[in-house]
Amino acid sequence: MSVVLYTSPTCGYCHQAKAYLAQKGVRYTERDISADAQAGVEIMKLTGQTGVPVIVVNGQPIIGFNRPALDQALAAAASSKKPRFGIKIADADKTAQKAGALVGHVQQGLPGQNAGLMQGDIITELNTQSITNAADLAKALGALESGSKVSIGFIRGTDNIKSETTV
Repeated sequence: MSVVLYTSPTCGYCHQAKAYLAQKGVRYTERDISADAQAGVEIMKLTGQTGVPVIVVNGQPIIGFNRPALDQALAAAASSKKPRFGIKIADADKTAQKAGALVGHVQQGLPGQNAGLMQGDIITELNTQSITNAADLAKALGALESGSKVSIGFIRGTDNIKSETTV
């Protein structure tokens, strides 16, 4: 999650916004428009005004210390935090007569492709956890956090392959 807080030292609402973000444990980058002219230009481009505070959460600007809007933006950013693996799967036993999750499509540039997965592969293991069907894999992928390393075991044709990637 990316949070940028545009402030000035004399702004009371800026101090409240900083305290609120700290209370919620949200990391942010502070840009003081009184000391950084470029920061003033940035908020003018983002909002059409130069008043502070402006809080930008994942590119979405919030003008002023608007708690409901800030909470909504933070919640949306947190829910989008889960990594995407970039594969479409089905139960392998229904099509390939093998246990596992059958890869039907691999999206370019995402961890599935980086792990070397291809259409037709059957995923049988994720982080030493046995995968017997698509639901097992979906559950295991849903538990992953961004930045974590993942080991994958899969079958391609008659070959058993192990691979690693980061999500």
